[in-house]
Amino acid sequence: MHARAVAPATALLGAVALLLPVVDSPAATGVRPALVAHRGASARAPENTLAAVDAAAGLGVAWVENDVQRTRDGELVVVHDESLSRTTDVEEVFPGRSPWKVKDFTAAEIARLDAGSWFAPAFVGTRVPTLTQYLRRVELHHQKLLLEVKNPELYPGIEQQTLKVLGDEGWLDRRHRGRLIVQSFSADSLRAVHDLDPAVTTGLLGRPAVADLPACARFADLINPSHVSLSPEYVSAVHATAGPHGRPLRIFVWTVDDAALARSVAGFGVDGLITDQPDVVRQALASP
Repeated sequence: MHARAVAPATALLGAVALLLPVVDSPAATGVRPALVAHRGASARAPENTLAAVDAAAGLGVAWVENDVQRTRDGELVVVHDESLSRTTDVEEVFPGRSPWKVKDFTAAEIARLDAGSWFAPAFVGTRVPTLTQYLRRVELHHQKLLLEVKNPELYPGIEQQTLKVLGDEGWLDRRHRGRLIVQSFSADSLRAVHDLDPAVTTGLLGRPAVADLPACARFADLINPSHVSLSPEYVSAVHATAGPHGRPLRIFVWTVDDAALARSVAGFGVDGLITDQPDVVRQALASP
């Protein structure tokens, strides 16, 4: 690249970096890791529903996590499994449609399903929300969002579509930059998100080898592994790697529901804990 082209590019990266949240590692600051309500407060309400967002808000939890997939007719909906059978009554409503995959149903058909009765009688009639509905409920509570692009290989172009919905709902403006992280297990999907909008904060799910961290850091701001694969040395290696905006990579760990485990993992210096039990984990970290 010619010298006169380098300066504008460097200035642009610097401007983008200024829009991202500054989060030093807990090990360096003594600050407790952020708590992220996994699929909403999913120990208290049906996962990935508006009720779970409300439950997280009721607990005073700032971050919620959710999963996005696409219906047969192109609507983005919030649901975790590739099949609707575990968390809805789809087998009763559409008995002849096995294996009941999200991608084989229209948005109107999914809107008919009960996504709450499997969890508890109090949630009978709870629905699978669209991504738009979910974003509006998170915004209502002034919460932050960790949004997972689920099974992107099944939904070509879902990254661009997800960013469009986020943009339409105002989630890509300067005010929301510190309140949104888009994550995926798919490096290709996350790279697509970064290429489409480099200002969006991104997280790569899983545990890439330490030797691969510099390559991942070209398009991911966070590395988000399972707690079972974690060590203090790995956390240090992540924090020692500069991300796409020139800041150290961060690390959010899933799924941490036990008090002793929460204290142990927090002691590694992680930046966030993804949990079904945010109240339990918060109490554990507050205890001496």
